Amino acid sequence: MNAMNQFNGSEALPQTAPTLASSSMLGELNIRNWIGRKLDKRASQDVVTQNHAEAGVANVNKKLLADSDNLRAIQRHVDATRGIHAAMTMPWSNSGLRLLPTKIYFKYNQTITQMQNEFYRLVENFLASYNDEVIDVQMKLGNLFSRDDYPTIETLRRKFSFTINYMPLPDAGDFRVDIGNEALNEVQQKYQEFYATQYERAMNDVWTRLHDALTRMSERLDYSSKEDKKVFRDTLVTNVTEMIELLRVFNVTNSTQMAAMADRLDEAMSGVTPDALREDDCFRAETKAAVDAAIKALPSLDL
Repeated sequence: MNAMNQFNGSEALPQTAPTLASSSMLGELNIRNWIGRKLDKRASQDVVTQNHAEAGVANVNKKLLADSDNLRAIQRHVDATRGIHAAMTMPWSNSGLRLLPTKIYFKYNQTITQMQNEFYRLVENFLASYNDEVIDVQMKLGNLFSRDDYPTIETLRRKFSFTINYMPLPDAGDFRVDIGNEALNEVQQKYQEFYATQYERAMNDVWTRLHDALTRMSERLDYSSKEDKKVFRDTLVTNVTEMIELLRVFNVTNSTQMAAMADRLDEAMSGVTPDALREDDCFRAETKAAVDAAIKALPSLDL
């Protein structure tokens, strides 16, 4: 059974669809960055020949700038940005569009814009050192080095981009095409089915994130075995408290179940600190019991 089946009649998708459309938008994040790798066909053939293997079973991919700190900084930043984007939005379509609640739009836009500015700053740092890095890497690559592998700075700059797009979330009745009533009804029905599926996927994503955070906390607070006290970081607590805020922000259809869970966890985590959990056995046991009870109250998910 999935989360959609847990909703009561007042929260059925057809009635909440317009609310979903009015309280959310779609966000699209597109980042392109040069990874500095290239397949060396000649070296790949040499490896195959030297090992008496069949053609195509091994490839040699060159790191064109070896371990460039500046290029690595860009990649780490891109990974961090995509992580933030995923954390602040919910899945919607396979094309990369994600559901962004209007409640969090300004915070999201500010955060992603800052990440965008930092991305281009890192790119400019990399481009400023690029020619020197190409010279320095020749000795590291030895016979694998080929100047033809390296684009000009002007070409390289075009390989980096960072764009953010927002668009409204259409509801199932918003089809502005003249295709006849019968065909229009069919199109609307198909989109309603898509709408229901994507809504379910988005809500399941929220519940799954919460389930993971609560399960992790329950496991780390379990001192029932004879092993030494389990070590946990402060994020064990903050990961759950941050989920309380996300439950409220991501509750785009005013689900009473999601609101109740947020209130329940707000009360359970009141006064809970990492140090208190480490030092007070009774407090830790009480907190674990409250977390376990919350886990049991979660909707059934296909985990």
